[in-house]
Amino acid sequence: MANREVNLTKRVQTPHGWRYCRVLLSTNGRVKPDVVFLNGKEERHHEGAYYLEWREGAKRVRLSVGKDAADASARRLRKEAELNAVNNGVAVAPEYGQDGHRSLAAAISEYLEETTLTKKPKTLAAYMTALTYFNESCPKLFLEEIERKDLLKFCAFLRDVKEQAPRSCWNKFANVMSFLKANGIRGLVKKNDWPRYTEEEPEIYEPEELDKLLAACDEEERLWYEFFLMTGMREQEVMYTYWSDINLVHATVGVSHKPDRGWTPKAYKEREIPIPAKLVKSLKAWKAKADKTCGLVFPTAGCKPKLDFLDCLKAIAERAKLDQDNFWLHKFRATFATRCLWAGVDLRTVQQWLGHSDMESTMRYLKPSRSQHVRNKVNEIFA
Repeated sequence: MANREVNLTKRVQTPHGWRYCRVLLSTNGRVKPDVVFLNGKEERHHEGAYYLEWREGAKRVRLSVGKDAADASARRLRKEAELNAVNNGVAVAPEYGQDGHRSLAAAISEYLEETTLTKKPKTLAAYMTALTYFNESCPKLFLEEIERKDLLKFCAFLRDVKEQAPRSCWNKFANVMSFLKANGIRGLVKKNDWPRYTEEEPEIYEPEELDKLLAACDEEERLWYEFFLMTGMREQEVMYTYWSDINLVHATVGVSHKPDRGWTPKAYKEREIPIPAKLVKSLKAWKAKADKTCGLVFPTAGCKPKLDFLDCLKAIAERAKLDQDNFWLHKFRATFATRCLWAGVDLRTVQQWLGHSDMESTMRYLKPSRSQHVRNKVNEIFA
């Protein structure tokens, strides 16, 4: 059966009386507090309350959910999950059983509500998928009934039914374990019970393929991907880079919180990265031609963040007669990290530049050097 949708509106006062208006979302997917779409434009209305709307057959149902935008958004997700559970024949258990045991479905809804309020949309989506799969595989109605066997079955369910890759199985299992830990449930599984995967060595771009790629770029495209390569920044960090983050005198670029766009760096850590003179020169030329009314370095129409860096990269690779499958954005970051380490920059500094929380993440990029200097050393050893 098709999934049911629950819409979120706000009832506001207009010159023609009270109206239910569509709410607006910020770039991070969260509801903009008190902002609605009215008469073809955005308007701010502090009065009124939020309402959930859904259909029961031909009948429209409305439910008031208060004045708090974040809480209303979380309650929309919960109601939609509840309706779809019923729609698919899944019994929605009461929040507590007769013996005080907590409903698994209710605990999941509550956990996702909290995640909505505290995490980014991408993190919320990951938890939502993992917990949906767990709820699908686990027959237990209450949290306290979950045992080791249920988690082992979940691993098999991810592998055999959902056909998830080993790393995806591990990630979803870890998300479920975080959910259980948050509910005070620990010690159900042993170390060897976790899904296993092989940690693949990060791939980097070879100089020859980068030369071919950049040769096929126009001036603007070349700047995009040289910026990725020479800063090691994540995709969203590049999307939300402001000119105010770039210091062309000291040759640095910063990763900073953007409260006006509702965006924060990963792990909420700001940092500064040195950039080479070559990139400084290109940025100076680009800034001279840039729209002075827009703070974004790489905006689209209407001063919006550019969302299609990957699609553009694939198109350029095809234009250069290169295999599109070998080109993705994170590979620039891996190339940056590996080249810095090969050049002798210490691990702690590279960790800082990449914004890693732990040294182990940075050490993955410690790849053996294949430079001619190393090749000469090998030849000397066995001459």
